[in-house]
Amino acid sequence: MPQLHCYVPEDLASELRRRAAARGQTVSGFLGELVRREVGTGWPPGFFDRVVGGWKGEPLTRPPQPPLERRPEL
Repeated sequence: MPQLHCYVPEDLASELRRRAAARGQTVSGFLGELVRREVGTGWPPGFFDRVVGGWKGEPLTRPPQPPLERRPEL
């Protein structure tokens, strides 16, 4: 796993240590959780409710599909 280094002001470092301790985590684990939540590669919370469920127009319908094309085997 890659290791990243960053520099923060002492007051911010103190707050990070306090919050990590309040959760029973190491600072590294706490920061990793923050990064996963903010930069992670999944869909943002509520994405599908806002986008997929957000259609406000006429209901979408799919027209009938033609029969499958028969192709010669390779």
